[in-house]
Amino acid sequence: MSYDNVALAEPGVGRGRVAVRRHARPKVAVDTVLFAIDQARVKAYLVCLRWGPSAGKWAFPGGLVRDGEMLDEAARRELRESTGLEDCYLEQLCSFGDPNRDPKAHVVSVAYLALIDRTCAVHSCSPKYSNGQWFEVGHLPELAYDHAEIAAYAVRRLKSKLEYTNIACNLLPPSFTFAQLEELYGIVLGRVLDRRNFRRRILAMNLLKRLPLERRGNHRPAALYAFRQRSLQVIEML
Repeated sequence: MSYDNVALAEPGVGRGRVAVRRHARPKVAVDTVLFAIDQARVKAYLVCLRWGPSAGKWAFPGGLVRDGEMLDEAARRELRESTGLEDCYLEQLCSFGDPNRDPKAHVVSVAYLALIDRTCAVHSCSPKYSNGQWFEVGHLPELAYDHAEIAAYAVRRLKSKLEYTNIACNLLPPSFTFAQLEELYGIVLGRVLDRRNFRRRILAMNLLKRLPLERRGNHRPAALYAFRQRSLQVIEML
């Protein structure tokens, strides 16, 4: 049964007088927290809102879900239009439904987490935003709506999943040194790792394959590795 424009008699309204209440339906939106590692820092990509009551404030890329559109499809579409990214790791985080989170309407947001291995992969910005920029997660500007809450939730999820999945592969290039992998863990988790135990544990899991190449530079050559499987695996990393 549809409850749109249902006629309900209000208390005190006499016979023959019927008050019509409109039952407005909440809108559904998607917002995506895009992370990358840059200059030994975890950074998030933000867009500057061009219009509306929050114009001039920063937010995560997002928008309303279209009629007949799946949530994941909407998230990928909005991310593609806002960053130019055609394909990257994407997972649903949580729903945020405070009726007052958007001053214009009751909008329920389904938040997503996205990961890329380099900030320069973002190469465009939707005209509905005035700007797009990377910010260190520990020093985000004032965010519109409840996006500060979404940011905190996304950071916690990233740290958690780094400890029990191979999600790190999405923040690293296809080939990397063991030192890069160790540095990634230290940066995201925010703590110094026991290098010897970390190396022994990771290699014992057989998650990596050593490549027949070495990285050369000012220091001695370093072995290059790659993940055997880049699709998500649940495994006790730490």
